[in-house]
Amino acid sequence: MRIVLNVIWLIFAGIWLTIAWLIAGLLLCVTIIGIPFGIQAFKIAGYVIWPFGRAVVIDADAGAASCIGNVLWLILAGWWLALLCVVFGALLCVTIIGIPLGVGVFKLIPIVIAPFGRRIVDADSVAAQDAFTIG
Repeated sequence: MRIVLNVIWLIFAGIWLTIAWLIAGLLLCVTIIGIPFGIQAFKIAGYVIWPFGRAVVIDADAGAASCIGNVLWLILAGWWLALLCVVFGALLCVTIIGIPLGVGVFKLIPIVIAPFGRRIVDADSVAAQDAFTIG
């Protein structure tokens, strides 16, 4: 079922979201200060291309720099990116076939708001309470 959802996701949402995140990552990497933020955008791009069956977990080894990065990310980009996820998810939920995809977009919000200090892992390798899982 994950493969079917991922293929449908790729056609209707994944390819466009991935392209957008890759462009954002490239733009962020133009300056030296933006490189850590660009790396996070690339991480999110890798997640949104094939999200079902993968999970976002909080990295226990993340330090104060991750917290500072998340605060800056939230102020500069995270809040409007999360708003875009809400709008895009609502649009996908208009049709019956789009409801699982819309829910998938809603589940992207935690990593879109605060990407620093999070890892993307296989959903089968983590407990349900420790991760934000799509599919």
